[in-house]
Amino acid sequence: MPQKVDNSAAADGAPAETSGVKSARRAVDLIETFAANDVWLSLSDLHARTGFPRSSLHGLLRTLLEAGWLEADTNTARYRLGVRALICGTAYLDRDAVVPFATEALERIREKTGFTAHFARRNGTEVVYLETRESQRSTHLVSRVGRTLPAHATALGKALLAELTHDEIEALMPATLPALTPNTIITLEGLHAEFAAIRERGYAAEVEEGTLGVRCVAAVIPYRIPGTDAISCSMPIAQVTDDDARRVGELLAETTAELGQQLRRAGIR
Repeated sequence: MPQKVDNSAAADGAPAETSGVKSARRAVDLIETFAANDVWLSLSDLHARTGFPRSSLHGLLRTLLEAGWLEADTNTARYRLGVRALICGTAYLDRDAVVPFATEALERIREKTGFTAHFARRNGTEVVYLETRESQRSTHLVSRVGRTLPAHATALGKALLAELTHDEIEALMPATLPALTPNTIITLEGLHAEFAAIRERGYAAEVEEGTLGVRCVAAVIPYRIPGTDAISCSMPIAQVTDDDARRVGELLAETTAELGQQLRRAGIR
Protein backbone atom coordinates (compact mmCIF):
# COMPACT_ATOMS: atom_id res chain seq x y z
CA MET A 1 0.00 0.00 0.00
CA PRO A 2 1.55 3.39 -0.96
CA GLN A 3 2.66 5.56 1.95
CA LYS A 4 0.58 8.67 2.41
CA VAL A 5 2.54 11.92 2.15
CA ASP A 6 1.51 14.56 4.69
CA ASN A 7 1.78 18.03 3.18
CA SER A 8 -0.27 19.71 5.90
CA ALA A 9 2.75 21.77 6.97
CA ALA A 10 2.83 23.45 3.59
CA ALA A 11 0.18 25.99 4.42
CA ASP A 12 1.08 28.25 1.51
CA GLY A 13 1.11 25.49 -1.08
CA ALA A 14 4.88 24.98 -1.03
CA PRO A 15 6.38 21.46 -0.79
CA ALA A 16 6.52 20.08 2.75
CA GLU A 17 10.34 20.24 2.84
CA THR A 18 10.38 23.90 1.84
CA SER A 19 7.66 24.68 4.35
CA GLY A 20 9.63 22.89 7.07
CA VAL A 21 12.69 25.04 6.38
CA LYS A 22 10.50 28.15 6.50
CA SER A 23 9.02 27.05 9.83
CA ALA A 24 12.49 26.48 11.26
CA ARG A 25 13.59 29.93 10.12
CA ARG A 26 10.49 31.46 11.66
CA ALA A 27 11.10 29.64 14.94
CA VAL A 28 14.61 31.09 15.09
CA ASP A 29 13.32 34.58 14.24
CA LEU A 30 10.69 34.23 16.95
CA ILE A 31 13.26 33.29 19.59
CA GLU A 32 15.40 36.27 18.55
CA THR A 33 12.35 38.54 18.79
CA PHE A 34 11.87 37.46 22.40
CA ALA A 35 15.59 37.96 23.08
CA ALA A 36 15.42 41.52 21.75
CA ASN A 37 12.49 42.50 23.99
CA ASP A 38 12.51 42.54 27.78
CA VAL A 39 8.74 42.29 28.19
CA TRP A 40 6.14 39.53 27.99
CA LEU A 41 4.74 39.38 24.43
CA SER A 42 1.28 38.37 23.26
CA LEU A 43 0.37 36.78 19.95
CA SER A 44 -0.73 40.22 18.71
CA ASP A 45 2.59 41.73 19.79
CA LEU A 46 4.50 39.03 17.92
CA HIS A 47 2.34 39.42 14.82
CA ALA A 48 3.08 43.16 14.80
CA ARG A 49 6.83 42.63 15.30
CA THR A 50 7.37 39.74 12.89
CA GLY A 51 4.56 39.95 10.37
CA PHE A 52 4.06 36.19 10.62
CA PRO A 53 0.50 34.92 10.03
CA ARG A 54 -1.41 34.36 13.26
CA SER A 55 -2.09 30.75 12.27
CA SER A 56 1.66 30.10 11.98
CA LEU A 57 2.35 31.87 15.27
CA HIS A 58 -0.11 29.64 17.13
CA GLY A 59 1.77 26.53 16.03
CA LEU A 60 5.22 27.98 16.62
CA LEU A 61 4.36 29.21 20.10
CA ARG A 62 2.90 25.86 21.08
CA THR A 63 5.97 23.99 19.80
CA LEU A 64 8.47 26.31 21.50
CA LEU A 65 6.46 26.24 24.71
CA GLU A 66 6.39 22.44 24.80
CA ALA A 67 10.15 22.33 24.12
CA GLY A 68 10.94 24.70 27.00
CA TRP A 69 12.14 27.58 24.85
CA LEU A 70 9.22 29.72 26.02
CA GLU A 71 7.25 30.26 29.20
CA ALA A 72 3.60 31.35 29.25
CA ASP A 73 1.57 33.52 31.59
CA THR A 74 -1.82 31.82 31.37
CA ASN A 75 -3.57 34.79 32.98
CA THR A 76 -2.53 37.22 30.23
CA ALA A 77 -1.81 34.86 27.31
CA ARG A 78 1.67 36.33 26.99
CA TYR A 79 5.03 34.66 26.53
CA ARG A 80 8.70 35.14 27.26
CA LEU A 81 11.92 33.14 26.81
CA GLY A 82 12.11 29.92 28.79
CA VAL A 83 14.87 28.18 30.66
CA ARG A 84 16.03 26.24 27.58
CA ALA A 85 17.46 29.48 26.17
CA LEU A 86 19.64 29.87 29.27
CA ILE A 87 20.76 26.24 29.15
CA CYS A 88 21.89 26.53 25.53
CA GLY A 89 23.52 29.91 26.10
CA THR A 90 25.46 28.54 29.07
CA ALA A 91 26.52 25.54 26.99
CA TYR A 92 28.10 27.92 24.48
CA LEU A 93 30.27 29.45 27.21
CA ASP A 94 31.07 26.09 28.79
CA ARG A 95 32.42 24.80 25.48
CA ASP A 96 34.44 27.88 24.55
CA ALA A 97 38.09 27.16 25.27
CA VAL A 98 38.97 30.86 25.51
CA VAL A 99 36.62 31.70 28.38
CA PRO A 100 38.64 30.19 31.29
CA PHE A 101 41.79 32.00 30.15
CA ALA A 102 39.89 35.27 29.67
CA THR A 103 38.25 34.95 33.08
CA GLU A 104 41.64 34.72 34.77
CA ALA A 105 42.75 37.85 32.92
CA LEU A 106 39.59 39.70 34.02
CA GLU A 107 40.28 38.79 37.63
CA ARG A 108 43.81 40.21 37.39
CA ILE A 109 42.61 43.41 35.73
CA ARG A 110 39.94 43.99 38.35
CA GLU A 111 42.45 43.33 41.12
CA LYS A 112 45.00 45.76 39.67
CA THR A 113 42.58 48.54 38.72
CA GLY A 114 39.62 48.16 41.06
CA PHE A 115 37.27 48.62 38.10
CA THR A 116 34.85 46.37 36.23
CA ALA A 117 36.39 44.23 33.47
CA HIS A 118 34.60 42.65 30.49
CA PHE A 119 35.37 40.00 27.88
CA ALA A 120 33.42 40.25 24.63
CA ARG A 121 33.29 38.97 21.05
CA ARG A 122 32.25 40.81 17.90
CA ASN A 123 29.22 39.44 16.08
CA GLY A 124 28.77 41.48 12.93
CA THR A 125 28.03 45.07 13.94
CA GLU A 126 27.51 44.16 17.61
CA VAL A 127 29.61 42.99 20.53
CA VAL A 128 28.39 40.18 22.76
CA TYR A 129 29.49 40.19 26.39
CA LEU A 130 30.72 36.70 27.35
CA GLU A 131 32.14 37.33 30.82
CA THR A 132 32.21 40.17 33.33
CA ARG A 133 33.90 40.80 36.64
CA GLU A 134 32.13 43.63 38.45
CA SER A 135 33.95 46.08 40.67
CA GLN A 136 32.78 45.95 44.28
CA ARG A 137 32.22 49.70 44.10
CA SER A 138 30.46 49.64 40.75
CA THR A 139 27.50 52.04 40.53
CA HIS A 140 26.61 51.44 36.87
CA LEU A 141 25.24 48.28 35.30
CA VAL A 142 27.28 48.50 32.12
CA SER A 143 26.80 44.98 30.83
CA ARG A 144 25.86 41.44 31.66
CA VAL A 145 26.70 38.10 30.10
CA GLY A 146 24.82 37.64 26.85
CA ARG A 147 24.03 41.32 26.39
CA THR A 148 24.75 42.88 23.01
CA LEU A 149 25.63 46.48 22.21
CA PRO A 150 26.40 48.29 18.93
CA ALA A 151 30.11 47.86 18.23
CA HIS A 152 30.61 51.48 17.17
CA ALA A 153 29.40 52.77 20.56
CA THR A 154 31.74 50.74 22.77
CA ALA A 155 35.49 50.65 23.31
CA LEU A 156 35.33 46.86 22.91
CA GLY A 157 33.59 47.14 19.56
CA LYS A 158 35.80 49.91 18.24
CA ALA A 159 38.93 47.96 19.16
CA LEU A 160 37.61 44.99 17.18
CA LEU A 161 36.38 47.02 14.22
CA ALA A 162 39.82 48.61 13.98
CA GLU A 163 41.11 45.11 13.13
CA LEU A 164 39.31 45.33 9.78
CA THR A 165 40.37 47.10 6.61
CA HIS A 166 38.77 50.33 5.43
CA ASP A 167 36.80 48.48 2.75
CA GLU A 168 35.65 45.78 5.18
CA ILE A 169 34.38 48.43 7.57
CA GLU A 170 32.57 50.27 4.79
CA ALA A 171 30.88 47.04 3.68
CA LEU A 172 29.92 46.04 7.22
CA MET A 173 28.68 49.23 8.85
CA PRO A 174 25.47 51.02 7.84
CA ALA A 175 25.70 54.60 6.67
CA THR A 176 23.56 55.78 9.59
CA LEU A 177 24.67 54.67 13.03
CA PRO A 178 22.42 54.79 16.12
CA ALA A 179 23.44 57.03 19.02
CA LEU A 180 23.30 55.56 22.53
CA THR A 181 24.27 58.89 24.08
CA PRO A 182 24.92 62.42 22.76
CA ASN A 183 28.63 61.48 22.65
CA THR A 184 28.31 58.42 20.39
CA ILE A 185 30.18 58.71 17.09
CA ILE A 186 27.54 58.19 14.40
CA THR A 187 29.45 58.78 11.15
CA LEU A 188 31.78 56.43 9.30
CA GLU A 189 34.19 59.30 8.77
CA GLY A 190 34.40 59.83 12.52
CA LEU A 191 34.86 56.12 13.13
CA HIS A 192 37.69 55.81 10.61
CA ALA A 193 39.53 58.58 12.43
CA GLU A 194 38.99 56.71 15.70
CA PHE A 195 40.29 53.47 14.21
CA ALA A 196 43.48 55.16 13.05
CA ALA A 197 44.08 56.40 16.59
CA ILE A 198 43.36 52.96 18.04
CA ARG A 199 45.88 51.28 15.74
CA GLU A 200 48.47 53.90 16.68
CA ARG A 201 48.18 53.62 20.49
CA GLY A 202 47.27 49.90 20.73
CA TYR A 203 43.95 50.20 22.58
CA ALA A 204 40.52 51.81 22.16
CA ALA A 205 38.95 54.43 24.38
CA GLU A 206 35.59 56.11 24.72
CA VAL A 207 34.05 58.61 27.13
CA GLU A 208 30.29 58.32 27.73
CA GLU A 209 29.68 57.03 24.19
CA GLY A 210 27.91 53.88 25.33
CA THR A 211 26.71 54.85 28.82
CA LEU A 212 26.50 58.26 30.44
CA GLY A 213 28.81 58.58 33.43
CA VAL A 214 31.12 55.81 32.24
CA ARG A 215 34.33 55.78 30.24
CA CYS A 216 35.98 52.63 28.88
CA VAL A 217 39.22 51.40 27.41
CA ALA A 218 39.65 48.11 25.54
CA ALA A 219 42.26 46.02 23.75
CA VAL A 220 42.01 43.11 21.31
CA ILE A 221 43.24 39.65 22.29
CA PRO A 222 45.68 38.87 19.44
CA TYR A 223 45.22 35.16 18.82
CA ARG A 224 43.15 35.39 15.61
CA ILE A 225 43.51 37.51 12.47
CA PRO A 226 41.49 39.65 12.39
CA GLY A 227 40.85 39.72 16.12
CA THR A 228 37.42 38.56 17.28
CA ASP A 229 37.69 39.01 21.05
CA ALA A 230 38.62 41.90 23.31
CA ILE A 231 38.82 42.87 26.97
CA SER A 232 37.70 46.21 28.39
CA CYS A 233 37.67 48.11 31.64
CA SER A 234 34.73 50.37 32.60
CA MET A 235 35.39 53.35 34.87
CA PRO A 236 33.10 55.99 36.39
CA ILE A 237 34.20 59.29 34.89
CA ALA A 238 34.15 60.98 38.31
CA GLN A 239 36.82 58.59 39.61
CA VAL A 240 39.45 58.72 36.85
CA THR A 241 41.53 61.27 35.01
CA ASP A 242 42.75 61.05 31.43
CA ASP A 243 46.11 59.85 32.75
CA ASP A 244 44.38 57.16 34.82
CA ALA A 245 42.49 55.95 31.75
CA ARG A 246 45.69 55.92 29.70
CA ARG A 247 47.44 53.76 32.30
CA VAL A 248 44.54 51.30 32.36
CA GLY A 249 44.53 51.19 28.55
CA GLU A 250 48.25 50.37 28.52
CA LEU A 251 47.65 47.68 31.16
CA LEU A 252 44.95 46.14 28.96
CA ALA A 253 47.20 46.18 25.90
CA GLU A 254 49.91 44.42 27.88
CA THR A 255 47.48 41.91 29.42
CA THR A 256 45.78 41.01 26.15
CA ALA A 257 49.13 40.57 24.39
CA GLU A 258 50.16 38.08 27.08
CA LEU A 259 46.76 36.37 26.86
CA GLY A 260 47.07 36.06 23.08
CA GLN A 261 50.44 34.33 23.47
CA GLN A 262 48.98 32.03 26.11
CA LEU A 263 46.09 31.02 23.84
CA ARG A 264 48.37 30.39 20.88
CA ARG A 265 50.68 28.23 22.99
CA ALA A 266 47.62 26.25 24.08
CA GLY A 267 46.71 25.71 20.41
CA ILE A 268 43.50 27.73 20.68
CA ARG A 269 42.51 29.50 17.48
